[in-house]
Amino acid sequence: MDRIEATGPWRFVALDVETANSAADSICQIGIALVGLDNRIQTWVTYVNPCSAFSAFNIRVHGIGPDHVAAAPAFAQALAPIEDLLARQPVIQHSTFDERAIAGACAALGRKPPAWRWGDSVRIARRAWPEFRGNGGHGLAHLRERLDLDFVHHDAGEDARAAAEVVLHAERHTGQPFEALLGWTR
Repeated sequence: MDRIEATGPWRFVALDVETANSAADSICQIGIALVGLDNRIQTWVTYVNPCSAFSAFNIRVHGIGPDHVAAAPAFAQALAPIEDLLARQPVIQHSTFDERAIAGACAALGRKPPAWRWGDSVRIARRAWPEFRGNGGHGLAHLRERLDLDFVHHDAGEDARAAAEVVLHAERHTGQPFEALLGWTR
């Protein structure tokens, strides 16, 4: 696992996970994208040994298999270097899956999930581009096409960066900060 070399301060952090199978707690990769005050993005990604079986479906989706995670840290060790960092700023996810996965993996360890302030870039995209509803939607694949994003889908680091870029695009498009687009401010 690469040590995170984070030099802040940060406006927000985007997080994405990939899972080994249909169980949300079977995290096999974590990616984060740290967005600086100047909107530059720094990414960090690590494989995670889910200590569970991989499904053929999930391997086809993200290309991660048992060989990739054999020497990777378990979830508790992968979470440790980012937990405090993410507690200090908003954590953006694209849909609510990532929060559920982190909570499930924490529950499997018999502990409470981190008390991070979660935001959703899907919600932000819906407010910025309501016309996409029914016209391709607000998923990352459609937003990649419509916003001309360049990323490899279903890689946690790449998807975290894409979620951060969706937020930045939405801010430029609407002229509102992400906090307002999430309804956190009035």
